Amino acid sequence: MAWHRLTTTIREQPEDIAIAGFRFIHTADIHLDSPLKSLALRNPELADLIGGATRQAFSNIIDLCLDERVDALIIAGDLYDGDQTSMKTARFLASELNRLATAGIRTFIIRGNHDALSKVSRELVLPGEVKLFGGRTEHVLIERGQGEKPVAIHGLSFANPTAPESLLPKYARALPDAINIGIMHTSLGGAPGHDPYAPCSPVELQATGYDYWALGHIHKRAVTTGSTTIVMPGMPQGRDINEDGPKSVTLVSISDDGSVDLDERQTALAEFARITIDATGIGEWSDLATALTDALKPARSSSTAPQLVVRLSFSGETPLAWRMRRDSELLFAEAEERAMQIGTVWVEKLEINCTPPRTSERSATDPLHELRSLIETAILESDAYEAAVASLADTLQAQLPTDLRDLFGADETQTRARRIALAREGADDVLARLQSGPASGNGNA
Repeated sequence: MAWHRLTTTIREQPEDIAIAGFRFIHTADIHLDSPLKSLALRNPELADLIGGATRQAFSNIIDLCLDERVDALIIAGDLYDGDQTSMKTARFLASELNRLATAGIRTFIIRGNHDALSKVSRELVLPGEVKLFGGRTEHVLIERGQGEKPVAIHGLSFANPTAPESLLPKYARALPDAINIGIMHTSLGGAPGHDPYAPCSPVELQATGYDYWALGHIHKRAVTTGSTTIVMPGMPQGRDINEDGPKSVTLVSISDDGSVDLDERQTALAEFARITIDATGIGEWSDLATALTDALKPARSSSTAPQLVVRLSFSGETPLAWRMRRDSELLFAEAEERAMQIGTVWVEKLEINCTPPRTSERSATDPLHELRSLIETAILESDAYEAAVASLADTLQAQLPTDLRDLFGADETQTRARRIALAREGADDVLARLQSGPASGNGNA
């Protein structure tokens, strides 16, 4: 099972040795049962795998809490993905959290910008050991053993899906003679790909005197140490290629003297990865297929996730450039076959950015090269073409569902760059179709 692979780094504790410090798992941005957005649905098995990955990652988190015998699980917002959350999702969540409650492990949750939209989360009855913080800041004081400091956990949920101003002034100062942990959903000073929410700075968080700030919202892990430890754990499971790389949660131990120990634990069922293949100088289809294997094998070896989902990007100058575009379906099938041979590797998409060699003597008189030059200089750069493409793109964008409209870009600059890129890709595809030669896989260009 996938979980065996995830637990290989977990340190086993002898039954007769007490575990010192207040220990908890910190996670955020689970986006439970998030709908698929950009994953190509041509492969039903891959769609099913990724469609259930957030649930599996959450179950892995619960297993990790039980295996490590932690004191608590902290979820710093965006447990759900929005107002589409179903009661089926909610029942799954309640069942998993009940596993912790049965073991005496408490759970502390705040709502983030996505959770604030969920009506189900307001109606779901959670186990008594689960604390869901409301729209007013408060703290829960956990008494511990004799001679040990109590733990004060401070939390505040988003009451609305937007929070343009800092929430930090609403949090209480640190309680004296206690371990203070704050939970907040915030964009901090901002991050690419993330809207600004409850902005604040690490310096301001340090000034609260808390021992640990458990943050959420930004999907990439980041750690700031000092008098206060500030952790953005990232998300435990990526959902598409834009959330590539290893995903994890953070195992935290805070001692009575204020020292903090962090241990990153990977939890994802599937990891997304971008792989670039330089096809410069490759002139035979069989050599291109070999290059696929040479790129996929090390990627699979370096990933610790049970499943690896890759996007392959080809670059460089090669005589096969136009044929790769013309026979992209054949190349995709070749990539899938190579991935299957390696095992637990899935190919999500191919990006072909190769160009034909420009140094050959025939380039000056080759009609296709002349056409390419005409397209690049006289057409793609013209104001009339830009206006025509912009009008068509605006019409298409307006017909998309609201949550998909950013596929063309989130602002005018991004949208224009995306239009230009698509136009160049389209021109290359047309040229590839015009290139003579049999559409076969026998290695003859």
